[in-house]
Parts: sequence; C-alpha cells; structure tokens
Amino acid sequence: MTKPICRGCGTFLRESFVDLGLSPLANSFVPVERVDAPETFYPLHAYVCDECFLVQLPVAATPSEIFDEYAYFSSYSVTWLKHAESFVNKMLAERTWDPGSLVVEVASNDGYLLQFFKRQNIAVLGIEPAQNVARAAEAAGIPTLVRFFGQAMAEDLVRQGRMADLLIANNVLAHVPDLHDFVAAIATVLKPTGLGTLEFPHLMRLMLEGQFDTIYHEHLSYFSLLAVEPVFRRHGLAVVDVEELPTHGGSLRLHVRHAQAGAEPGHRVSDLRRREVAAGLDALDPYRRFREHVERAKLELLHCLLGLRRQGATIVGYGAPAKGNTLLNYCGIGRDVLQFTVDKNPYKQGCLLPGSRIPIYAPEHIEATKPDYVLILPWNLRAEIMHEMAMIRSWGGRFIVPIPKVEIC
Repeated sequence: MTKPICRGCGTFLRESFVDLGLSPLANSFVPVERVDAPETFYPLHAYVCDECFLVQLPVAATPSEIFDEYAYFSSYSVTWLKHAESFVNKMLAERTWDPGSLVVEVASNDGYLLQFFKRQNIAVLGIEPAQNVARAAEAAGIPTLVRFFGQAMAEDLVRQGRMADLLIANNVLAHVPDLHDFVAAIATVLKPTGLGTLEFPHLMRLMLEGQFDTIYHEHLSYFSLLAVEPVFRRHGLAVVDVEELPTHGGSLRLHVRHAQAGAEPGHRVSDLRRREVAAGLDALDPYRRFREHVERAKLELLHCLLGLRRQGATIVGYGAPAKGNTLLNYCGIGRDVLQFTVDKNPYKQGCLLPGSRIPIYAPEHIEATKPDYVLILPWNLRAEIMHEMAMIRSWGGRFIVPIPKVEIC
C-alpha cells in the first residue's frame, strides 16, 4: 500500500498515532426506515508526521460526501452561542470599525456568530458548503455563499472587492484536505491590515486528557502550535497571538496577520511554544504512548457501563455528537448497553446513530422513561447538560461522563 503523505510538509507518514479500527462517517445518521441497510465503514487510523509532528488522518471520503448535507447546527448549543457572542464583543471593543468594514466567516454554519456582528450594523459574509445549514443562515438574514473555501474562491472575492477586515474560521481548519490551499486563501482575502482568527482543538490537550473521541473522519488534522505555525509562515502569515480556550475540551484561537505588516508575536505565542516543547510535542515518544492511554480509557468505560448493566441499571445517552459516535463505535457499545440517546437538534431526532444504530429521540424522552444513568456524549458541554437535565435527580438518576476519565456524578 502507498503510504499517506503529510498534508503539512509532504513527508511520507510512517508513524502511527492511534488506530481506532473501522467506523462510519460520524455524522452519517441513519433514517429509521434504513435500519437494516448496509453502511460503509472506513479506517480510522491517525498518523503523526515524524518531521513536522502534524497528527492527521488520510482522506476517507470527499468533502462533498461529508458536508453537502450536514447534521450539525451550532445554534442548538447555548454554551457555543455564549462563546460566539463573547468573541464578537471582544472584537468590537479591540478593533476600529467603519461603514466599509467586512467580517467574513468560513464555515459559518447557521449564522450563529455573524448574527452578533450584524446586530451592530457591520457587514458580514458567511461561507458554508452545507446547503441545508446555509439555508438556515439565509433565513436568519445572514448572507451566505454555499461553497468550499479555497484559493479559487478567495480570488473571486478579491475581484468582487470583498476583502476581509476580520476573517473568522472556527473549527474548520481541522476539516480541510488541502491545508495549504486553505491557508493561501486566507492570505489572499485578508486585507493588508486585516486580522484572521482561527479556532481548533489543541492537540496537547487531546493527548494529555485522552480525548480520542475527537478523532473522526471529518477532522483530518490535529494541531499543536508547533505543527501549525510553519503552515501559516509558508503563506506569508504570522501568528501574532494565541488564546487557550476551554471549548471542545481545550482549543486554541490563533490571531494571524500578514507577516509584512510587521506585527511582533505576543508573549503568549512564545510561552505556548515552550510548554509544547516541555510536553515533548517535538519528539515522537509522547505520540507513541498515546495508544496505551486510549486502550485504558476504553477498558475503564466498558468496565463501568457493563458493571451497571449487570446490576440491572438502565443507561441512556445525552447528545448525538460526532465525538460520541467515535466513542461508541470504538468501544463496541450498542443498544444492549445504551438503550437510546437524545438530542435537541430536530434534524437528528428520529434517526439512528451511525454504526451502533442507537435511536435518537427528543430530550423529553428521558423524563418519560426515567433511566438510572445518562451518559453525556458531548462531555465538553457537561455543565450545560447537567443543568438542563437536573430533573433526573428527582428519581435518583445520575450522570456518567466518559472523558477525560470516567466519572459518575
């Protein structure tokens, strides 16, 4: 077999990071009427580049197969909406805005973030390849282009005079098959004095806390600052600041500008570089040990769930996130362990989880059935979910949190 090639530096990938077996696409929810239909399973094997230390998956499916019709709508998470509004308020306070200013968001989803700029009468433009999600944004009054962002599109925007004062790309860089085309497009569409901000899960947190469930086919790359900085540098962009965020179990928000603008990196950039080196992210040994961490986490979760089931307890899930499908499929958890799960997104309700074929209901189904335990699949939203579902305490119900360690709360 031909070895995959690093999308960061072009080196052949020789080092395994973790092999999670075979799994369906994490957002390929199954209609109930297709319960007995076959599914396609793809290898879920992540590698680490022994030259630039970018962790990555080979491409398993085309972007169109994954994103043309997409099941994730950002606005269903109260936590994520608050995060977006907080970011917008920060940008409004820190930057100078005028009638000609333009905010462009790549992977703008249902307009969850751009709505806050629009309320301040700042011109916005969303770019979202998923047609069903883009329709929701347009219905909310957010102008949205249904396209994949790349160099060709960036050149079109420049010809139209639509260059960005602020370009936002939250949780999309990890999804990009052609990393250099995407970053080159940012450099093209960003005004000479413009600012780009990008958020993505931080590889160091993923490794330290065993967040293996955030590995799925949509997430092609897993970034440290050490691995991502050279990619931006190659396209004339400098990382001038970095924020460490609690979102998605621990994320980075990079601030990038044109290198020729002369902005010096802030102290947080050099500080994070030092800490990543101290954590060993510039050598292979920590990456080689990650597989053992994952195997222990799997055994601990199964020990907990199977022990409860042997005692006769009923267990259901909360949420139908992509990460939950990695968790369930890798651990081999099906309806014999998890009777059902619930989700606030009507787009997912009435479907079955990919692979495990666990049914998805509306959240009210938990109160109607009164299970003993609720497994929180989007564990990064545990506080929000425990608050919303506090009523389970009234019948003695408890929560199970699987990551970073198994907890019964």
